[in-house]
Amino acid sequence: MTLRRPGRWAIRPTAPPGCRWDEGDAGSTTAELAVGLPGLVLLTFAGIGAVSAVLTQLQCVDAAREAARAAARGESGVVAGDRVAPPGSTVVVEIEGDVARATVRARPHPLGRRLPAITITATAVAALEPGEPGPSGRPGPARGAGP
Repeated sequence: MTLRRPGRWAIRPTAPPGCRWDEGDAGSTTAELAVGLPGLVLLTFAGIGAVSAVLTQLQCVDAAREAARAAARGESGVVAGDRVAPPGSTVVVEIEGDVARATVRARPHPLGRRLPAITITATAVAALEPGEPGPSGRPGPARGAGP
């Protein structure tokens, strides 16, 4: 095939002898795209799932901190933790000695309900406020009292 340029004729480059440019490569780009595109989609969903899991972890940490602080002040730590916790999570508050420990567990499904859930746990500890009742009903340590 020849191409016409103004004022002269040009010849289309041809393949060197023994090379098969035009015969066997037809559609190879489409095939490579068809193989690579599902992998790219899978990586995108995995990245979105990882970001979702990190955000749920941050929500659990915030909820555990709020629950532990509220329990240390003598308030209901479970109620305070539930206000901040992600939907469907559980908040457990334990008072042991001079500290309040709050644990928040969530089981999100970052990639959809049909795939397995992951368990995300966050724990926070807060010292009981002076004068607040401890587990035995006695007030906590006096302000400025040390061991």
